[in-house]
Amino acid sequence: MRSRTIVITGGSGLLGLNWAITRREKDRIVLVRHRREVTLPGVESLSVDLASVDAVRIALDEVEADLCVHTAGMTSVEACEAHPVEARRVNAGLADSVACACAGAGIPMVHISTDHLFSGTRPFCDEACPVEPQNVYARTKFEGECRVAETHSKALIVRTNFYGWGPAYRPSFSDWIIRTLRENERITLFEDAWYTPILMSRLIQAAHELVDLGASGLFNVVGDERLSKYDFGVQLASRFELDAGLIDRGRLSEYDAPVKRPLDMSLDNRKLRNRLGRDMGNVDAHLTELRQQEPEFRIG
Repeated sequence: MRSRTIVITGGSGLLGLNWAITRREKDRIVLVRHRREVTLPGVESLSVDLASVDAVRIALDEVEADLCVHTAGMTSVEACEAHPVEARRVNAGLADSVACACAGAGIPMVHISTDHLFSGTRPFCDEACPVEPQNVYARTKFEGECRVAETHSKALIVRTNFYGWGPAYRPSFSDWIIRTLRENERITLFEDAWYTPILMSRLIQAAHELVDLGASGLFNVVGDERLSKYDFGVQLASRFELDAGLIDRGRLSEYDAPVKRPLDMSLDNRKLRNRLGRDMGNVDAHLTELRQQEPEFRIG
């Protein structure tokens, strides 16, 4: 018998789908979709207007939700820059609406945020570091955090940077690298863009542990290892027995990007490790798990 009912917004997205696959044997999963239909064995789905607090509250009550995980968001940095009003509506407004409905229903909420919030001039930012958004995406995601914290005092807010198997219409960073190298094509990865990535299944496990502990507020849920996008690609190629010689070094600082991005997005996860009483694991361990997951987690 499944232990509880989990409602996941952004149900057709990368993280929402992985959350469903990871937890469907343990919990009843209800994916909230927008336009795209979602069909996963053992998983329910429904369409809800996330902009309406009443609609979200009714849906939560109807399925007798025990937990809501808010993964819906506008994640393209370029699209956010081009459409700032829509970015604010989605990343801040919908987060506020879902938080209000969850608070009214008296259920816990996990809100997924980002590591993209800082100036990028220092490594390992912790939860107390001053936020310095460099673009519209970062500003709207931070506003979303603030509105969730105001609306739902017991919400768990997760800053993270994840990867894993995604659907064909929404590949992850690791999907793109694997597909490109398997096709024997060259790619360029930045050697001066730093982060602390985490495999989605590890992120999901940690989030549920925090919920079970009654944790709330802000947590950096990332891996233990800071590395460049280039080094990540090389390690990924090695773990999947692909040709790392096809990966060229690039520099984000020299790239004429249309949107300003922070060079260093690495986060300090000591608060998380102290709360859970364990490490989160390094990239090699996560990539080993990623390869083992391919038959089950690869979607379309």
